[in-house]
Amino acid sequence: MAKLVYDNTGRLLFTREMKEEYTLLMPQMLPVHFGMMKKLLECEGYKVDMLTTNHRGIVDEGLKYVHNDTCYPALLVIGQLIDAVKHGGYDPHKVGLLITQTGGGCRASNYIHLLRKALEKADMAYIPVVSVNLSGLEKNPGFSLSLPFVRKAVYAMLYGDLIVNVANQVRPYEVEPGAADAMIDAWSQRLVDGFQAGKGMSRRQLRANFDEICSDFAAIPVEGDPKIRVGVVGEIYVKFAPLGNNDLEKFLLSEGVEPVVPGLTDFIIFKIHNRVTDVDLYGGKWIKKFGCKAFMKYIEGCQRDMIEALEKSGRFRAPGTFQELHSLVQGYLGDGNKMGEGWLLTAEMLELIHSGTNNIVCTQPFGCLPNHIAGKGMIRKLKDEHPYSNIVAIDYDPGATKINQENRIKLMLANAKGLAHQEPVRPRPQPQMEREPQLAHANI
Repeated sequence: MAKLVYDNTGRLLFTREMKEEYTLLMPQMLPVHFGMMKKLLECEGYKVDMLTTNHRGIVDEGLKYVHNDTCYPALLVIGQLIDAVKHGGYDPHKVGLLITQTGGGCRASNYIHLLRKALEKADMAYIPVVSVNLSGLEKNPGFSLSLPFVRKAVYAMLYGDLIVNVANQVRPYEVEPGAADAMIDAWSQRLVDGFQAGKGMSRRQLRANFDEICSDFAAIPVEGDPKIRVGVVGEIYVKFAPLGNNDLEKFLLSEGVEPVVPGLTDFIIFKIHNRVTDVDLYGGKWIKKFGCKAFMKYIEGCQRDMIEALEKSGRFRAPGTFQELHSLVQGYLGDGNKMGEGWLLTAEMLELIHSGTNNIVCTQPFGCLPNHIAGKGMIRKLKDEHPYSNIVAIDYDPGATKINQENRIKLMLANAKGLAHQEPVRPRPQPQMEREPQLAHANI
């Protein structure tokens, strides 16, 4: 058994010996993106299990060890990890818990401390908690993010966004159920294999892979009339994680609509942009601003490559760029509104409206004040200026029942079907957003 080693603050470290012996348990948020991340970590020599459990016992474990004033995503993530240690068949003396830590003023920086407190309460303080961060917040001798790994992770994020985008536009219409999911699995493995061979990580190779992904998904046979589109926005965990939103995308598909989920890339650029904003608003080192702007410019360039691939396909709708999102939100929220998803949440709703997806589910977890302000708090303003928009805020918390959430969404969908037969009032012109959807299916 690996020897337990602590730093000078009393924090239990994940050691090199543990890397050889321990299995790292990793919560799932984005199934496609995190699936590739798991494979990349395994290629680095770590033993990793991504948790896909989804049952009431997870909430019960979270309620047992997390204060009920804490946000719902924290309760779920911590509950899922502890449930896995207790009931997942693991040796608790041979597991570590992997969790992200952003360094911002939100839950994503505090999870790690809440998780350690929960382990103490559960008499499992001997389990190491490993921080995944790029801010140097916590370091462990047995876990580090090398520059090559970070580079692969960034490319995995971009590829994941494109794959999810095209899959969501194919899945509601596929002739053979499961064809889009099979293509996702094939491309995910192909990309990870390519990363290990040093392929797919230049801009030229990125563009080539983007084109091939679009071509392969466009070749999947589809049928049927165009369906009503429903956008999904909100706090990042409940927006993406099936555990957090009670399998919202699967429910929308079962109701005969096409889910439209903005990707992760804009959120990553948003977080880098916030570092630039900090210097502009509060002062700071010019070198920090310069470095962040250079990194942001590179990812924005890769995002434009993805958008161009979608447009060239002639089959798929393309999202707007980050700068287009930023221009849309002017007059609604300032750059200082950056906690949680901040102004980006409002911007995503505006982009959906202006691109023809007028029906929107805004996922709101208990305890996430920034998102209640920038999400639910902005709905009236958006409806006043865009009366054809059809937005519903759905609350997710330990006491909310799935049936009540789905009934509220069904009411929104009934309204959507009524609006589909009316000629909508067109949106007021917006700068840089006259992008016409490329999908062969007509807009509804």
